[in-house]
Amino acid sequence: MRVLLATDTFPPGCGGSGWSTYELAKGLRAQGHEVAVVRPRTTRGSVAGSQAYDGFTPIEYHAAAPNVPFIRNYFKNERLYRHFGHYLATLVRTRAIDIVHAQHVLTGPASITAGRETNVPVVCTVRDYWPVCYWSDLIYDRSSDRLCPACSPTMMTRCVRPRAGGLWPLAVPLIPYMCSNLSLKRQSLASADAVVAVSSTIAQDLRERASELDGARLETIPNPVDTAGIRDQAERQERPMASPYAIFVGKLELNKGVARLITAIERARLDWPLVIVGDGSERSRLEAAGRRARRDVRFVGWLPRDEAFVWLRYAAVLVFPSYGPESLSRVLLEASALGRPIAANDTGGTSDIIAHEVTGLLSHTAEGLGDDLARLRQDEGLRHRLGAAAQQRVEERFESSGVVRRMEALYATLVERGR
Repeated sequence: MRVLLATDTFPPGCGGSGWSTYELAKGLRAQGHEVAVVRPRTTRGSVAGSQAYDGFTPIEYHAAAPNVPFIRNYFKNERLYRHFGHYLATLVRTRAIDIVHAQHVLTGPASITAGRETNVPVVCTVRDYWPVCYWSDLIYDRSSDRLCPACSPTMMTRCVRPRAGGLWPLAVPLIPYMCSNLSLKRQSLASADAVVAVSSTIAQDLRERASELDGARLETIPNPVDTAGIRDQAERQERPMASPYAIFVGKLELNKGVARLITAIERARLDWPLVIVGDGSERSRLEAAGRRARRDVRFVGWLPRDEAFVWLRYAAVLVFPSYGPESLSRVLLEASALGRPIAANDTGGTSDIIAHEVTGLLSHTAEGLGDDLARLRQDEGLRHRLGAAAQQRVEERFESSGVVRRMEALYATLVERGR
């Protein structure tokens, strides 16, 4: 088959979407399919260096968006969907594409537009909550652990306030646009030949929160993970720290639960260093909290992927405090591939990866996370048992070869139906 992967991010960087797209492209190529990658670029200016990665050179569609709230969103959504959709239709025709697979929010509706123009089947993967939440994270009150129950005008008014700050009254008149934007995304998604949710939680939320999808074909197929490749990269370098340490890997943002990290290690009375791989807007607050608590918290910033794997490979435990509804965390999949024991907050698709007391420990609060961390600190046998089971589970359920075969089968069904 000739497959066109339309993706928001390529080459892969620090986010999970790009790596998941790459693993799919690599797996399809290994099975003998012709794979082309296309991505819209909405930032201005030139990109330094080659955009090629492992033999894949993305076709770029330039659609710069102004850096003005809401106006930027219109350029990256409604305007982009229309123009990029026509561009994709041209690619489909000139390259005789058999199937288009959109990977995320910027490319989903545009790919579906192209499919309608060319009568070529379109698959759209949903990796987060963009069809059901304007902000894609279900967070409406940054001081609360509760998630938004529904994206209604009333709830939008509440979620606009913390994001717009003192100017929030000026943003309220834009709520009708926000409602219209969400409706457009859902109606477009309903026209896909198949919608792929990366976790059971994403699938459930689409069923419960997006009635437009009631008649859509909805499949649950996870992100692919190259377990052997991850272990190979992680073992190329020596252990980065002689003594045991706990680790957090990810963006230092509120939805990642970083405000819970210090509370958790204090409650656990953790006497190991906590190594933080990543960066973000909450870093200064986290550094200050660590100093106040007089805990050994070490910030190493963003690292190249292979270096991050080394730190993860030798960590005694991964701490995962996220309270935003994780769709299917790539960090959890990678830690599991490396056989690391995990203490995690149970959010979103996390329980698709971690079975409590079997492949990790799950909790719902910072205090519960601290209690689980304390157990893992004190029980080496528990760490080994959970890590080994986590590795087995990810190999059985998320290994690239198996996931790609499932995607191939879906493609074949849709292409055959269209003939």
